Amino acid sequence: MKNKVFQRTMVKIMLFLLLLFSISPIQSVAGEEFHTDQLTSNEQEDAFLIEGEEEEKEESTELEEGFEQNEVPKSNEEVQYEESTDSEQEVGTIEEGKSEDPSQNELDVNLIEEENILEDTDEETTDGFDVTIMHMNDTHAHVEAMPKILAAIKNVRAEKDNTLLFHAGDIFSGTLYFNEYRGKADLVLMNLMGFDAMVYGNHEFDLGSNEGGHKSLSEFVQGANFPILGSNIDFSQDPFMKGLVNPDTLVENATGGQTYHSIVKEIDGEKVGIFGLTTEDTINIASPMSVKFNNYLTTAKEAVQMFEDAGINKVIAVTHIGYDSNPAVGNDLLLAKVDGIDVIVGGHSHTKLPEPTVVTTDAEGNEKDPTIVVQAGQYAENLGKLDVTFDEDGVVTEHNGKLIEGADFDEDSEATEVLKPFKEKVDSVINESSGAVALKDLPNPRLTDGNNDSVRANETELGNLVTDAMLAKAKEKFPETVIALQNGGGIRAPIDKGPITVGEIIAVLPFGNDPVVATVTGAELKEILEHGVNQAPNESGGFLHVSGMRFTYDSNKEPGSRIIKMEIKDGEKYVEIEKENEYLITTNQFTAQGGDGFETFAKIYADGRVTNIGEIDWEQLRNYMVEEKYLNGIVDPVREGRITNIAEDPIDPDPNPNPNPNPNPNPGPVEPGAPDPDKPGGDPKDPPGDPQKPDEDPNGDPGEDPKEPGKDSTDGGNGQKGTDEDKSGKKLPSTATTIYTTLLIGTLLVVFGTAIYLIRRRIIN
Repeated sequence: MKNKVFQRTMVKIMLFLLLLFSISPIQSVAGEEFHTDQLTSNEQEDAFLIEGEEEEKEESTELEEGFEQNEVPKSNEEVQYEESTDSEQEVGTIEEGKSEDPSQNELDVNLIEEENILEDTDEETTDGFDVTIMHMNDTHAHVEAMPKILAAIKNVRAEKDNTLLFHAGDIFSGTLYFNEYRGKADLVLMNLMGFDAMVYGNHEFDLGSNEGGHKSLSEFVQGANFPILGSNIDFSQDPFMKGLVNPDTLVENATGGQTYHSIVKEIDGEKVGIFGLTTEDTINIASPMSVKFNNYLTTAKEAVQMFEDAGINKVIAVTHIGYDSNPAVGNDLLLAKVDGIDVIVGGHSHTKLPEPTVVTTDAEGNEKDPTIVVQAGQYAENLGKLDVTFDEDGVVTEHNGKLIEGADFDEDSEATEVLKPFKEKVDSVINESSGAVALKDLPNPRLTDGNNDSVRANETELGNLVTDAMLAKAKEKFPETVIALQNGGGIRAPIDKGPITVGEIIAVLPFGNDPVVATVTGAELKEILEHGVNQAPNESGGFLHVSGMRFTYDSNKEPGSRIIKMEIKDGEKYVEIEKENEYLITTNQFTAQGGDGFETFAKIYADGRVTNIGEIDWEQLRNYMVEEKYLNGIVDPVREGRITNIAEDPIDPDPNPNPNPNPNPNPGPVEPGAPDPDKPGGDPKDPPGDPQKPDEDPNGDPGEDPKEPGKDSTDGGNGQKGTDEDKSGKKLPSTATTIYTTLLIGTLLVVFGTAIYLIRRRIIN
C-alpha cells in the first residue's frame, strides 16, 4: 500500500513539474510578442490615451505637417507660415489644402485642419449669389490645344448661367506660332472664346528690346475684344502702349482695345470688382524696357480699398505672380492674406491645382473672410472651373473647384477652322533649316533600344550640347552662372547628320520648360547629383547632364553615398567644389521645382532662390547653334568625361595619389566582413542598391522612383533576406533559449523520477 502511495505521489509531482515548465515558454513567447508590438505601434498607444477624451474634443485639432511641392492641395485647410525677407513682406497664417505633389513654398508652413469655414460642395445652392469662374494660364502659344478647350468652355456655359472666363497671363513665347505671328494666332482664338479679362504675363514683354518698345504687344491689345489688366504696371514711358491705357482706375463695362487698372463686371444684378497683378520680376526675366512694375501687395491693398469705397464687396484678383514664388516679387499665398480679396486666379508658376487652396487668416494671423486660390497648370492642357457662392456681405460661403482636361473633348469645329491657315504656315516652317548643320548623327540612346548607354544613364554628346546652350544663354542675363543641369527625361529626340530643321530642335526639347537660375551650396549640389545617379546604372528621367563641371560616382555604392568627386570648370582647368560655397546654376523650371523627386531643389525653390530667366529652352538651343559667338552653325559636340561611373569605367578618382598608400607592408590577415581595400565599393556597409521600381517620368514617360533602403523589415534593412546566419555568432532569440532550457529540465526530471521508481521497486521486492 505504501509503495502505491509513493508511486502515485511521485507521478503527481513529475506531472506538475512538467506542466509548470511547459507553460513557462508559452508565457515567455507571449510576453516577447507583446513587447515587440509595443515597440512598433506607438500609434495604438496614443489611441488608448486619446480614447477616453474623445467626447470632449469634438473641435478640429491642429495637425502639424511640412508644406511640400508646388503641385496640389487636396482639401480646404489652414496653412500657417512665417516668412522672413529683407523687403517689407507680410507674415502670418495661410490656409490651404494638403499638397499632393511636393510644393515649393518659400515660407515655413504648418497645415492645420480647417474648422468648417467653407463647405466644398457640388450641390447647387439657393441662397446667395452664384458665379462660375473659368480660367487658364501660361498657354505659351500652344494654340493647337485651344479648340478642345473652347469645347469645354461651351460645355460649362451650357450648364451654368453666371460665368466668367479669365486668362492669367503668358500667352506670348513658346512655339513657332509665336515666332511667326507674335500673338495674333492666339488672339483670334481668344476672341472666339469670349474672355472677360486677362492679365499681362512676364513673357508678354519679351520683344521690348527688339522692337524699341512693345509694338507687338500694343497690336495684341488693340485687337483684343476683351479688357487686359495691368493694375501694378506703368506704361507711361512706352511709345506704343502709353496711348492704350484707360485713364480711369475703375471702369464699368470695360471693352477691348485698352489696358485697364481695374474693372467692374455686373452679373445678374451683382457687381464684381476685378484687378490684375504682374510679377515685379519681369524687369529681370523679360525685356520691359521703360515699363515699370509697382509693388504687388501695395497695389492689391489700394485696389481692395477702391472697390470698398465704391460699394463693391466681391473682388477677384487675376494674377501672374506665381502660386508660391519668391514673395519679394510675387506670391499668391502671401497675396491671399490681404483682407478683401475673395478669389485669386493665378499664373506664372505653372502650378496645377486640381482643387482650390483656401486662406482664412491675415498677415497678423487673425481670422479673416476666406480667399480662394486657383491655377490651371500650363499649355492649355486644362480649363479651370470654380463655382463660388457669395452671401449678401460679399463673403464666399461655398465653393467647388476642379480642372477639366481638354483632352476629354473633341475639337470645336469653328476654332479648328479659324486656326487652319496659321497651322499650315507653321507646319511648313517646321521643315525649314535652322541655319545649323550637324557634322554627325547625335543619337538620343535608350537601353531599351539595345544600346550600352542611355540619355537617362550616361553622358551623351546631345546632352552636352543642350547643357552648353543652357549655360551660355543663362550667362547672357546672369553672368555669375557657372553650371548647367538638364534632366535626361527632358531630352526626347535625336538630331540627324546634316542641316538641322527647326522641327528637329523642338523635338529634342518639346516641353517648353522655362530655364531658371538657382543659388545652391556645394553641399546641396552634391545632394542633387546624388539623387540624379541614385538609380544608376539603370535609367532614370532625373539623370542629370552637366556643363561647367564634371563629377565622378560609383554606382556600386549605396544610393545617397555615390558621389566621389565634384569639380567646377575654371578656365581650362577644374577645381574642387567646396561644400560651403554658393554657386549660381541654371536648369529648367520642372527640375527646379522638385520634379523627378529632387527634394533638395524643392527646398531651394521654397526658399525663393530660383529665378525664371525669361527664355524658351528650345530657342536657347537653336540660337546657341547658329549665333556666331557660339557654334556659328557648326554642331559637333563630343563626350568629355563630364560624368564618370567608376563601376563601369574604372579610373583613379584621385589625380594626386599618395605615393605610399600602404605604409604597413605586412598588414596581416583581413578580418571576415572587412572591406577589400583593392575593390571599389568594397565596403560591406555600402551594398549595391536594388533595382528601382518604375513610377512616373517627369515628362510623362515611365521612369523610376528610388526605394529607400532599410524599409523592408524582411530584409533587415540591407536588401537581403534573413537566413539562419546564427552560424556567424549572432545570439539566439530569448524565446528559443527558454524553450531549450525547459525541455532539458523536463527530460532530466523524467529520467530522475524513473530511476527513483525502479530503485524503490527493487528494494521492496
